[in-house]
Amino acid sequence: MASITLGGNLIHTTGELPQVGTKLSDFKLIKTDLSIATLDDFAGKKLVLNIFPSVDTGTCAASVRKFNESASNLKNTNVLCISRDLPFAQKRFCGAEGLNNVVNLSDFPEGSFGKANGLEITDGPLAGLHSRAIIVVDENGIITHTEQVPEIADEPNYEAALAVL
Repeated sequence: MASITLGGNLIHTTGELPQVGTKLSDFKLIKTDLSIATLDDFAGKKLVLNIFPSVDTGTCAASVRKFNESASNLKNTNVLCISRDLPFAQKRFCGAEGLNNVVNLSDFPEGSFGKANGLEITDGPLAGLHSRAIIVVDENGIITHTEQVPEIADEPNYEAALAVL
């Protein structure tokens, strides 16, 4: 269980992030067109998983914008923005913002991705949503970088995530 804060108040997640050097577990996440995305859909690509509670918060929206900007310059890399938001909200946000360099994926309805990767918040006002975290994966599905953002209102360390690509 990871301990993080929300506005300085202690909250917890269901576990710890997967370890660097291990293989990312397969997943089934919902795309904005309501089809299913799995890890195999991104085989042979590097991945930046930008994980957050909800695209409808300022910090989460900022991270999607920042990674969208960076993604246009990344070779053989997909940026996956993952939350428990409904796919409709993710599509609305990126459409309104003109963001087309990231792939939005929803962990609706069960939150199985968050549970499998220790990301689900267990207490406090955001219980059931994902914590803010970054997981970077190489072309072979091996995790090369992780960051559990300690204060959920803070942005992740973009430079550290992008430096391992």
